[in-house]
Amino acid sequence: MMDDGLLNTLECWGDRGPVVLCVHGITSSRRSWERFAGQFSSTHRVYAFDQRGHGDLAAVEGPMALEQSCADLAAAAHVIGAPVDLLLGHSWGGAVVLLGASRISARSVVALDPVIRVRPGTFSEDYVEDLRELLSLQGKERIAGIRAMYAQADPVDQNAKVHAMEAMSIQAIERIGSENGADVGGWDLRETLGGFRVPLLLIEAGHDSVIKPGDLVKSRLPGSKVTIRSIRDAGHNIHRSHLGEVVSMIREFEQGLSP
Repeated sequence: MMDDGLLNTLECWGDRGPVVLCVHGITSSRRSWERFAGQFSSTHRVYAFDQRGHGDLAAVEGPMALEQSCADLAAAAHVIGAPVDLLLGHSWGGAVVLLGASRISARSVVALDPVIRVRPGTFSEDYVEDLRELLSLQGKERIAGIRAMYAQADPVDQNAKVHAMEAMSIQAIERIGSENGADVGGWDLRETLGGFRVPLLLIEAGHDSVIKPGDLVKSRLPGSKVTIRSIRDAGHNIHRSHLGEVVSMIREFEQGLSP
């Protein structure tokens, strides 16, 4: 249960080992982590939940402020009832884990091409307009459109996209921007990143990245706490298109944390 009484589903893969808590991005859902979890569930407990406006919470169009997203993250961690050894987020979810890590005392964080900063006036063009026509469709037409959009994806990921987007509204995405002041410079996590206090692995895409020049200014980063890696031939959805490389980087990161 979330802090405002909303009921959600917390899915788990694996029954032993360190806890990994995953947070998805815009137009995804908890099921977007299924293939990732398959790589870790024999040695880890991998958890994921739907963010508001997505998947089983598609009818919940808000609040969409990052503060609320962090509160929802904390609610999920509370249900798990064990320390979160690795907090993992992609895109919008990457922003949530950067902000929410301290709230749940996560022991380490991995951010996959996170939305660190939204330049004023760009949110609609970058995150909304390409989806407006698709999300105006209903029923079988929308499902067919989703499958066509992700025709090159793994079938598991394609099904996850249908779960995420089948019932969602364009208004939920618009509110992610408006409630976080995206168009007036309110979405800017560079100071949060610069003050990070737990080990962080940030993996950026090589092209189509939401990380722009100036978002990662090395002089602002807290030394050895932050490791930045890049997958040169990967687009924004790196955990779907380049799962093996992402898994290898995370395992290496984990090994480096061992005493």
